Formats: sequence, C-alpha cells, structure tokens
Amino acid sequence: MNTQVPTARPDQQTEPLPDLSQIEISPNARKTLWLAAIVAAICGGLYGYDTGIVSGALLLITRDFHLSSFLQEMVASAILAGAVIGSLLTGWLSEHYGRRKSIMIVTAIFVLGALACAFSPDVYTLIISRVFLGLAVGGSTQVVPMYISELAPAHKRGHMVTMFNIAIGIGIFAANVIGFAARDAWGWRPMVAIAAIPAAVVFISMFFLPKSPRWAAEHESLDSALEQLQRIRTSERDIRREMRRIHANANEETDPRDSGWRGIRQPWVRPALIAALGVAFFTQAGGLEMMIYYAPTFLSDAGFGSSSALMASIGISIIYLVMTILGSNIVDRIGRRRLVLVMGPGSVLSLIGLGVMFLMHPQPGSMGSWLIIVFMLLFMVFNAGGIQVVGWLLGAEMFPLSMRGNATSLHSAMLWGSDLLVTSTALTLVTKITLGGTMWFYAGVNLLSVLFVYFMVPETRGASLEDIEEALREGRFRPTRGNTAIVEEEE
Repeated sequence: MNTQVPTARPDQQTEPLPDLSQIEISPNARKTLWLAAIVAAICGGLYGYDTGIVSGALLLITRDFHLSSFLQEMVASAILAGAVIGSLLTGWLSEHYGRRKSIMIVTAIFVLGALACAFSPDVYTLIISRVFLGLAVGGSTQVVPMYISELAPAHKRGHMVTMFNIAIGIGIFAANVIGFAARDAWGWRPMVAIAAIPAAVVFISMFFLPKSPRWAAEHESLDSALEQLQRIRTSERDIRREMRRIHANANEETDPRDSGWRGIRQPWVRPALIAALGVAFFTQAGGLEMMIYYAPTFLSDAGFGSSSALMASIGISIIYLVMTILGSNIVDRIGRRRLVLVMGPGSVLSLIGLGVMFLMHPQPGSMGSWLIIVFMLLFMVFNAGGIQVVGWLLGAEMFPLSMRGNATSLHSAMLWGSDLLVTSTALTLVTKITLGGTMWFYAGVNLLSVLFVYFMVPETRGASLEDIEEALREGRFRPTRGNTAIVEEEE
C-alpha cells in the first residue's frame, strides 16, 4: 500500500474529461449516499453526547473530586479547548489524506478519549483527557459537514449536511436522559465511557464508504471522481453534468495564491470568510451552549430542586432535537438566510423575558418560576430552529475547493473558540452582572446576529458549490437590495 501523502496533481489543469458514454450506476447508489451521510453524521451525535454529558455528570464529578466553581468551569470547557486545536489540525488532514480517512482518525480519537476520561484518577487527568477528546469533537465539526456537502447533490445539500445537527441533538438528548436516569445507578465514569461504542462503529463503517468526489478530482484523478459519483448518484444525466462542472473547475487556470492558507487571505474570498466566520461566532456566542451546559446550575440557583433542574435540561434537549429536525427538513425550501431572519428575533425576545424573570426571583412553584422554564424553552425553539441549523452548513458550502479544507478548519475553530469563550465565562458573568443581566447580554448578542445575517450573508439555497465559487470570483457574493441569493431558483 502506498503510504505517501497525496498532493494536488501536477497535470490537473490538462487532464481530459473521462468518457461519460458508459456510465455504470451502482444499484445501491441512493442507499450508499444516505448511508454515508448518516454514518458520518453520527460524529455529530458523539460531539453532542460528549459535550452534553457534562451537564449531568458535573454534579457527580464535583462530589467525587470536591471541585471549586473554577475547576467546574475547567472540566466543562476543557473539551472546547481541544476542539479549537482539533479543528485546525483536521483541516490539514482532510486536505492531504482525504475527508474519509480524516473521519476515521477522528473516530479513533473519540474512542480513546472517551475511555481516557472514564478512567481518569483525578480532576487534572480528567481535564487533560477532555482536551484530548476535544481534538475529535473539533475535528468532526471540520471534516464531517464538508464531507457530506461534497457528496450531496445541490438540491439536497442543506438537508443532508444538517443531519449532522440532528445527530448533535440526538447526542445531547441521550446525554441528558442518561444523566438523569442513570446518574445514581451508573456513576459518571460509565456515562462517559459508553460514547466509545458508536465511535468504534463509525470507524469500521468508513472503510466501506465513498471518498469525496471533489477531493478525488483534486488529489487523485477525474476518473477517481467519476468512480465515486457512480457510487452515490442515481441519474446518468446528473453524473455527466456534475462531472463537467468538476472538470471545468479542475482545468481553470488557478493562481497558486488562491489555494490553502494563502487563498483564504485573497480579497475575492473575503466576503465568504466574513460571512461564514461571523455566523460561526454568533452560532455559539448566542448562548445555546450556555443553556445546554449550565441549565441545571442556573435552575438550581433559582430555587429548583436537582431533579426538576435535570428534567428541565431534558426538555431543553428535546426542543433542540425537534427544532433541528424541523429546520433540517425546511432549510432547502425556506433558505439559510431567511430561516435565521425569521427565527432570530424570537431568540432575542425569549432571552429578554428570561432575564426579567430571573431578576424578579420568583418563589419555587409559583407562576414566575414556571415562566422561567417557558422562556428557556422558547429560546431553544427559536435558536435551535434558526441559526443553529445553518451554522455548520454555511461553513461547509461557502468556500472554494482549492482552500476548502483550510477554510473549514478556520470556521470550525471559530465555532469552538466562541463556544469556549461562552462556557469558560458564563458562571463568572453571572457573578458580575447577575443571572438576569447575563440573559440580557446574550439577547444583545442574538440581535447583532440577526443584523449581521441581514447585511452580510447571501442566500445559498439551490446553488452548487461551483455556483458559490463563481459568485465569489465575480464579486456578487454579498447580498444587495433586491438581490440576496446566489441563484434565484433551485436547480
């Protein structure tokens, strides 16, 4: 087996289009496409579980290791620090070794990281183990959405990529159910270790799934790209059209400055960079992860019992899952931009109401205390059904192929960096400006996210990856009055 790291082919610009007269479509093409998307998306479930399980496990870990509030923040946020590093490292892996092999490496780290956390003898080993586990969490968010976006046809890309979000919701829900139902019977160590099982399943499955056709075209050959497309497309017409686009893209005269990290800095790419990184920041900085990690803590401080607080956390995870599924099914019809603009104001108003209720300090069991739960769940409805649906998707589809691996790693690092910022400062912010003031602060962040999307983010619904790159090169990427979409109609 050749173990040399593949690089871009020197003859890439002159390679002829393969013979498209004898296309052999796999009888299992539709199943293979969906299976690849589902298996890869399980990494999202691992991310959701490994980050969400700390919500229920943290109470047990604090009791076992006698943690201060500072060490609680360290345990919760350690995985996010690793995620930032993993995002950046996996960008290089996905470019040089391919999307599929990178997912295999990521899932191997998921297995080892989960077991290392479960067997940690003290809090400092646990923190280090969660940083290591975070490498997989960050890596998965870089490579999985990109892998799925490069497999999916344009008209299904939004739905298929957001399966990653659905899997995140399933993982968070599973973490909350286990955290509530098994915390006394299991203890926190088995709760953490169980994540190694689905990770191992994904690792084995990836041996049998297709490569990204776009990566194969750039690093192997157009014949290899055709071979991959024949495994996942059900129409000869679609394969011919897609291969012609890939061929045209591969044979364009490409300035060496337009690839890799140098390419990201080019002026013509800047609109996509600003749009994708801005949405990434607001996806995490809007407060959703704060709710997932610290909802039981916030509710306990507001007078709820530990069981009630954990039950509310389960409710939050259910709302996240339901709204993510709904958003995934409508994002290709409604559009990425419109979804955020419709749902975003609801997030703002929900957090304002939540802040008011926290400042009133209602008595446990009173109408005011239940309004806290209502506003918290409403925030999850609007945030999870809006910007959370498109946050990972836009980063996977906005960047040109020649720099997509590096750009998506930067996008993923922004997601995790802003998540780390929120998670590591949330409890401190509460002590400085009160719990109600913290909710108002995040209401302001959500308002800024709506304004940002309105002015800076175009509609990418129905546009192929090549259409988006063409819009960037022609300087018509940014939304303007009366012209907010890359393409006006779905293909």
